[in-house]
Amino acid sequence: MKKVYLAFLWHQHQPIYKNPETNTYELPWVRLHATKDYYDMVAALDNFPKVKANFNLVPSLLIQLEEYASGKAKDVFMDLTLKDAAALNNHEKTFILTRFFMANWDNMIAPNKRYLEIFNKRGSNTAQPHVANIVKDFTEQDFRDLQVWFNLAWMDPYWIKNDEFISFLYAKGENFSEEEKQKLIQKQIEICAKVVEKYKQAQDNGQIEVSVTPFYHPILPLLCDTNSAREAAANIDLPSQRFTHPEDAAAQIEKSAAYYEKVFGFKPKGMWPSEGSVSDAAVKLIENAGVKWIATDEAVLFNSVKEINANRKFLFRPFKTGNTNIIFRDHGLSDLIGFVYSKWNPEDAANDFLSKIRGIADYVGNDYDAPLVSVILDGENCWEYYKNDGWDFLTKLYEKLSADETIETVRISDYLEKFPPKDEVKKLTAGSWINGNFYVWIGHSEDNTSWDYLSLTRDFLTTYIEQNPQCKGSAAEKKAWDLLYAAEGSDWNWWYGDDHSSSSDDIFDYLYRKHLIEIYKLFGVTPPASFYEPINKFAKKRQQLKPVAHISPKIDGRESTFTEWHNAGCYVTKSSGGAMHKVAGLIDFLYYGVDNENLFLRIDLNASAIGRNFDNMSFNLNITSPENSKVSLIFNSQKQIIKFSAVTGGQEKSIDLSNAAYDSIIELAVPFWAVNIPADYAKIEFNVAVEENGQEVESWPENDKIIIEK
Repeated sequence: MKKVYLAFLWHQHQPIYKNPETNTYELPWVRLHATKDYYDMVAALDNFPKVKANFNLVPSLLIQLEEYASGKAKDVFMDLTLKDAAALNNHEKTFILTRFFMANWDNMIAPNKRYLEIFNKRGSNTAQPHVANIVKDFTEQDFRDLQVWFNLAWMDPYWIKNDEFISFLYAKGENFSEEEKQKLIQKQIEICAKVVEKYKQAQDNGQIEVSVTPFYHPILPLLCDTNSAREAAANIDLPSQRFTHPEDAAAQIEKSAAYYEKVFGFKPKGMWPSEGSVSDAAVKLIENAGVKWIATDEAVLFNSVKEINANRKFLFRPFKTGNTNIIFRDHGLSDLIGFVYSKWNPEDAANDFLSKIRGIADYVGNDYDAPLVSVILDGENCWEYYKNDGWDFLTKLYEKLSADETIETVRISDYLEKFPPKDEVKKLTAGSWINGNFYVWIGHSEDNTSWDYLSLTRDFLTTYIEQNPQCKGSAAEKKAWDLLYAAEGSDWNWWYGDDHSSSSDDIFDYLYRKHLIEIYKLFGVTPPASFYEPINKFAKKRQQLKPVAHISPKIDGRESTFTEWHNAGCYVTKSSGGAMHKVAGLIDFLYYGVDNENLFLRIDLNASAIGRNFDNMSFNLNITSPENSKVSLIFNSQKQIIKFSAVTGGQEKSIDLSNAAYDSIIELAVPFWAVNIPADYAKIEFNVAVEENGQEVESWPENDKIIIEK
């Protein structure tokens, strides 16, 4: 069988969380991901010397790790953890009860008895008046244990196994002391100090290659020219001010390469441009910095080389663009690890992945001698959705790769040295890994407002320095440019618009505007008044609307009248994206409600799913309260329902097939008797999942439940 080469590129990144006015970090994710992901992702390779991998480290992450390691970094969450539980005031207690459960419920809260106990005591209502009212119900020990568990739950299983103190805390589980809490935070700082050295050792030993991203993770093509967004989306709305500053893009690249050389002792060979975003202008700047290879997404290849007619055989070979080598990410395989395999048995997931890699070798056949499969994805955020933080899956995967003679894992530079590209991309169509365009970062009214604020501030800075030459070269000017470059980072616009949302949207908005405001204040100039107003107030869409009254829809698979679902609750899946961008699944909208005897559900599929053959698939309603039940709906290829049943307490009950229908939408009515919902229920909790061949491929809401209250 033909050998196939496999390049993993795990991308590790965090934006700048430091408030430039107070120098305090507003969010704790650098510190917490250091203990849960950054160190152990490399340590996972220790027992598998035959497995080679690539890691991409962004300088905006590394400088924050460096500050934590040196003791310079403090974040709000750390300060409130370190404060004696006996000395907390009511405002601080409310903050802790609201924010110290920011962790995956299934894998980080529920398995830990004491953490779950405190969570259940607080409940799911996080409205500030409610939380402030229940503060009095929590003891001093409750708060101390919560302070510990919020930090302890972010400790990777690696540390439970290899660190005596962390193992002791997990075993103890409750009634923690102030001394133990203080020591836990110190342990976090020690781990932050070990991360970079671990990558350096693994690279020096030849097992990994470390690539880099422009310093503050900007979208390079948009820095060069915001009009480049129209190359992949001709009708996109753009900011009122055109931003054309390739010199900023060059500065971000050069600053990154210099920092990498300082840390690792030589210049970087490879670069993952932020979000796989490329254009001809951006790649030329990368080439000028001495970088030898870059990576982007398959969508960019197919948009740029039209003559291959999206022939996927070309995806598995390197190309040249100018004098730069370029490889292209297999989108589907990368997303399987990012979003699907977390729901599978680890053995099945690893076997499925390897079978797909071998299938690529067969598919390419004799068209290319050394097919390269590039699997590139977030190396930090996906693991909390896996049991045991992904260790079970990665261990199985690395074990099987170590024993497989037909698949060779490679460092990207090694592969390119052995198999230099023979094909060329003559003209890159500007785009990113997300749908081949830039819609996540520009085009929405909020995104465009942020770009206009950036343009206004940059124009102010250059004009002020020109008019005040005494400031040229000053510490204030240097700091101002650094603040501007940080504001050019892609993460701020990730949270603007309706693509992604989190409980911290307001903090990201605040930090973005704060970077711009501080530039004016450095020179004693009053910032524009609009900079003090939130940007994300303009067009935020609510992801979930609750039912307002009983409903009685006609179950016919069609929206017969507008009013039949008018009072229903609604959950919007496409607005649920978080720190990871999830490619659209089958479902766009869920509508739900009740009458006195039935739970009603409507599933609106997206355009790509309409007309799809649903053989071997089931749509499942997973009810967790009042009692665990699973309702399954199975169609044949003609949209006919062949099974509609509920399993409660191990007993399966068939539901009349007339209670479900699929035409343009899926509608179903689940009788309360089928799932043991009593007439006097207090609330119903559920989610909706899709299974294919018995494996879950998507579920909504992720890491949460839809709630209907009486």
